[in-house]
Amino acid sequence: MAVIKSVEIMSWAKIQALFGIVFGLVYGILIGLGLMAYGFDMGKSELAAFGLMSIIIFPIIFGIMSFIMGAITAFLYNAFADKIGGIEIELSEK
Repeated sequence: MAVIKSVEIMSWAKIQALFGIVFGLVYGILIGLGLMAYGFDMGKSELAAFGLMSIIIFPIIFGIMSFIMGAITAFLYNAFADKIGGIEIELSEK
């Protein structure tokens, strides 16, 4: 068994940011479509405009928050792995 003793903080934070951007885009599209449909149906163009903007805003917000949380998570993992041990994984060669 191999043990992950530590994680490079910036590397993990960047990966988390990419996940956040992808999830933010999906969430932004879903919310955007719903708000645009509701806004146009009710005659509220401001709501429809926010729905369109959510496709841009949500990935940015999710990416920033995921980067911050990824850095905190990697830092805490490194601190805890020193005390109680890291995650054990099994690796194999083909």
